[in-house]
Parts: sequence; C-alpha cells; structure tokens
Amino acid sequence: MNESTDLRARLTQRHAHLQAIAAQLKTELFGIDAIVDRVIDAVRAWYVLPELVSRPVIVCLWGLTGTGKTQLVRRLAQLLGFYDRFVEVQMDGFSNGARRGAQNISGLLSQSSVREGEPAILVLDEFQRFRTIDNKRNDVRVDRFQDLWALLSDGRLPPSLSLLGDIEASIADAAFDAERADEDDAKLHFKLRPWEARELQRNLKLDEPLIEIMAWTPDQIQDRLRAFRERGLAQWETDYTRLLVFVCGNLDELYEDLATSVHDCDSDADTFHAVTSKLSVIDVKQALNRRFKPEQVARLGNEHVIYPSLPRRAYEQVIAQGCHRYVQETQTRCDLRFELLDSVRAQIYANAVFPAQGTRPLFSSLHAILGAGLAKAALWALEQGAAVGDTVVVGADTRHLIAQWDERTAVIAAPFEISRLRQRTNDDFRALLSVHEAGHGLVHALLFGRAPQEIKIHVASFEGGYNAYTSRKVWSRRNLLDSICTSLAGRAAELLVFGPEMSSSGAESDLRKATETAARVWRHLGLGTRIARSDVSVDSDDNVCTDVDASNAPIEALLQAEHARASELIETHRDALLALVDELMAHGQVTPERFAEVTSLRLDVAEDVLDPYAARLAAYRSAPVPPQETGSNMNTRSSCWQRQALAMRAAQSTASSRVGSSRMVNPPLSVGPQE
Repeated sequence: MNESTDLRARLTQRHAHLQAIAAQLKTELFGIDAIVDRVIDAVRAWYVLPELVSRPVIVCLWGLTGTGKTQLVRRLAQLLGFYDRFVEVQMDGFSNGARRGAQNISGLLSQSSVREGEPAILVLDEFQRFRTIDNKRNDVRVDRFQDLWALLSDGRLPPSLSLLGDIEASIADAAFDAERADEDDAKLHFKLRPWEARELQRNLKLDEPLIEIMAWTPDQIQDRLRAFRERGLAQWETDYTRLLVFVCGNLDELYEDLATSVHDCDSDADTFHAVTSKLSVIDVKQALNRRFKPEQVARLGNEHVIYPSLPRRAYEQVIAQGCHRYVQETQTRCDLRFELLDSVRAQIYANAVFPAQGTRPLFSSLHAILGAGLAKAALWALEQGAAVGDTVVVGADTRHLIAQWDERTAVIAAPFEISRLRQRTNDDFRALLSVHEAGHGLVHALLFGRAPQEIKIHVASFEGGYNAYTSRKVWSRRNLLDSICTSLAGRAAELLVFGPEMSSSGAESDLRKATETAARVWRHLGLGTRIARSDVSVDSDDNVCTDVDASNAPIEALLQAEHARASELIETHRDALLALVDELMAHGQVTPERFAEVTSLRLDVAEDVLDPYAARLAAYRSAPVPPQETGSNMNTRSSCWQRQALAMRAAQSTASSRVGSSRMVNPPLSVGPQE
C-alpha cells in the first residue's frame, strides 16, 4: 500500500514539474508554445516513469536555422536536472559533454557522465550533415559514428570485436617476433597505446584506471579477453535503452525555397509562418528519404516535431526583450534613465528580421543598433549636463537614432541599411512598380475572390516589387489558366497605362512563369488536345513523346488569350487599379485589409476553397442513367453532360459576379513572394 502511495505521489510530482517546466520555457522562448507542449508530451513517459522504458525515446526536431531547436533541448535538460547526464554531438564531428577523439557514439557516451542502464539525454545536432546517400541515391562514405543506427534501433551497443581482435593479433605478432629474435633480444615487446587501453576499458566494462590497464602484460590482457568471451550475450552489450535522444536538424528539402531565401528581408514573417505551419510528418519523411536510406529513416521513428518559421509576434517579443535588456544595462552603467519610442522597435524589426534565418541576425542587429547607439546617446546627454536619474528619450527615423534630453536633440547614425534600400525616391520608378504590381494584384483578386497576402514595392532584397499569394492543394485546368492570366497582368497593366513604347523589361520573369505554366498544361498535364506527356529527352529510359514542336503554337495562342483576358479585366476595373496604384505610391505596400477597402471589392473566398468537385459529383450522381450507348447515343450522353456543366458554370458565374469569379491563384510550384 505504501509503495502504491509513494508511486502515485511521485507521478503527481513529476507531472506537475513537467507542467512548470513547460510554462517556464514559454516565457523564455517566443513563438513556439505549441512546440514546447509537443516536446513535453513526447518526453512525459520517459521522465515520469522511466522504469517502463525499454528502448531509447527518440524525438526529432526539424526547423529552419535560428528557430530555437538546440536552445530548447539544452534548457529542457537543465530544468529537468539532467545537465550532468547530457551529451551533445554535432554530427559533423564535434561533441559537448565528452572528451574529444571518439569516432563512435559508444565512445562518446563512455567518456561522459552517462551510466549504463540509467536515464540520460543525448542530442544529435545538425543531423542533416550526417547524410548517407547523395542526390543520386549512391552511398556516401561516413567514417564516424557508425554505431549510431544500432543505438537508435534498440539502445544496446555490441562491443567492438574487430578492435579486440586487433589487440590480440598485435600480441600474437609481438610473441612471434620475440620467438624469432636473438637470445639477447628475446624479451616480448608489447604495450597498449592510450586509445587502445581506453577502448579495452570501455568494451570490457573495466573498472581499473587507464594507467593500470596500459601497464598490463600480454598474459593479463589475454586473461581479460578470455573472461569477456565467456560471458553471456547480455553482458557483452552496453545498455543505453533509457536514453532520451533528440535529433535536431535543418532539412532544406523540407522547406524548399524558404530555407535558401537568406536574402529575403521583405516577405512578411507571418506569410512564411503560414506556409511552414502546413508541413507534416509525411513531408519530413520525404525530405529524410533524400538524405538517408529507408531503413535509417525508419529508425528515427515517428515523433517528428516540425518548427514553423517564427511569426511576426515572436520577433516583436524578442525585440522588446532585447530593448529592455540593453536599456537596463545602459541605465546601470551611466545612472540615466532611457525611454525607447515605438519607432526604435519598428526600425529594428525593419532592418534586422530575415524570416528564413530566425533570430540569429536579429540578435546581431540588436547589438549593433542599441549596444553602440545607447552608449552614444548616454555620452551625449552627460556632455550636455544631464544629471543622475534624468530621462533620455530615444526615437528613430529610417536613417538615425534620435536622442532627446532637456529640449535638446542629437542625431546618432544607426545601421539602418535595409530601410535606406527600401526607399524608392525616383517617382518614375515608383509609378512603374505601382502599376505593374497593382495589375497583378487586381486580376488575382477578380479571378480568385480574395486579395493577395501582400503587395510591396518598397523592397530591399531586389530592385522591384512583388505580390505574394496563397498556395493550392489542387490545380484544375481553369485554375492554371487563371494563374497564367495573373502572371501576365503586370505586363497588361503597363501596356494599358504607359503604352507599347514604354512597356518595361520588368515582365521578363512573369513571361517565363506564364510560359512554363502553359507548357505544363499542354505538355505534361494532358489538359490540352493531347494526352501524351511531351518533353525533350535524350535518355532512352524516359518514356515520353518527344514531339514538342506541335505544342508551340497552341502554347502561344493560350498566352495571347490570357493576356487579352487580363487586359479586359483591368480595363473593366480601371478605378480599382488606380486606387491600388495610389495606395502603393503613398505607402509602398497594400495589406489584404486595405486592398478590400480601396478597391471596394467583396473578397471573402477562404484560402482552402477548391473548385466545386463535390457539387459536380452530386450532379453526376443525380443525373438519370442513359440507356446503353452506341453511335448517336454517345453523342446524346456527351450533350447531357455538357448541359449540366453549362448550367453549373452559369450558377457559379452568378454567385461570383461581384468579383468576376471565385477561384484562387498562386504561381504553380512556388511558395513565397512572386513578382
């Protein structure tokens, strides 16, 4: 009874401790509350009742750089009280918590404070660098950590029998040489090297110190090896079944183009967050399959925790925390009070946040902006005669920090380079960008019933502007045609407003994307007049139709038709186009909310809306079954289906006449901003 009561009390206490740890982590790590909850749930059984654990608990954390994967694991180990039983392995060879030199996991664990058969935490960081196959699925030579996969399998590591055999062979060689040597030199020459003694100590599970093992005679070593072989299998293996293993890494394949968008400081962090939040365990396994063998992917298990990129609110919290820290440090050192205006935090966000790179660039910019900036402001105020306890107010514009004290002002240079790059001071360039991007955005809204996620012409990462759209689960033929129309709308707007002679080169990438989509429609997707997949190929294993010339004319005709449709839509909604242009000229961007306000369009189609496939199925199901068709009867059935389709199309057109149509668009095969 007492044992049951004690067990219940221990379970209750450990559950409560985990909840307290979760709450603490959420106050320290911003924007990953759901991740914290997921990780706490994953380790709950291992921590609360480790006696039930019979194999390592494996938790995989995948995310973009700088999202807090390793920081979460280290802090969790500390709060759990396991930092003295914690080994962190960089999968490119460096380790923390064990001495250097070991080239296998068992060696690292034996050199650490981890004890056989006891709970401990192992972190395998930068796991993506440990790939075992290349892009062509050929084996990649990996010389280190060969025993990792055995550890992940069941937590039991066999001894290195080859090494023990090498030691025995060395002893035999030395004995043979001694027998053949002269009587004066017949003494047996054999000595264990330090690394051999360490491996012998680990594999044979010896308690003797290393210096004593190195002094053993060959007979003593042979006796130990003989006794080891006589043990049972269970005593041969080293038991690490109660390990908690965190596998951490950045899988670029998982995040597609986002992971390499290191230069993108313009896309909204919430847009990146929304895209990456849709990733699933299936996406993870597909990405892993491009780096590891199938049986290795299986050993990583199914507990894959996917970090989305951080949302805007998380960056704002990090900035607020950083500002508070630098203010407190400066106040302590110079005995002045500092008040930071919102403009400072806004400029830090504008110049320091790169959504694909996480918080690392942000921390660097915080130091560069506030570390030096507040020191200069304090020095200026003291030189002006500020007394202990006086308040210095610090604001910012797009180029400087602005310090104010006693109705005096100092302008302090600040590294706001991104803000300077975003300024479009040339009126002609602003006009061109505004018309081009307004054309894209307007046609997108008319065809799909919702505004783009964002439209911007104040861009630092390239000379231009962009529209960002949501993605689709399924692309129907008319969705693809609408996508082509949207891609061509920027050029159509330029032609209508500026005329053919002043149409710019800015539509080059639009034409490339539109042509690519049109070619896919005709050559790859069977949505033209031909079903066969057509492509250029010199590989006999590519079973495709190579007659691509036949599709060139239809592709050009399709592009011409969609360009004409875009022009007609823009002309019909001229006032909405000019309203968007004015908004871009004045503010450099258009949010979805402002888009609806300035255009007066009703844009309420949800992001996840597809074409009415369910309605089509219901119509087909309710249609009368025609008699067996031969000859003219087949034409009758086809006509019946066409009448149903026309009726449904008319109904949809009526329902969506407020914006032209209720379909969605996003350039195919793309995430993130598009021109």
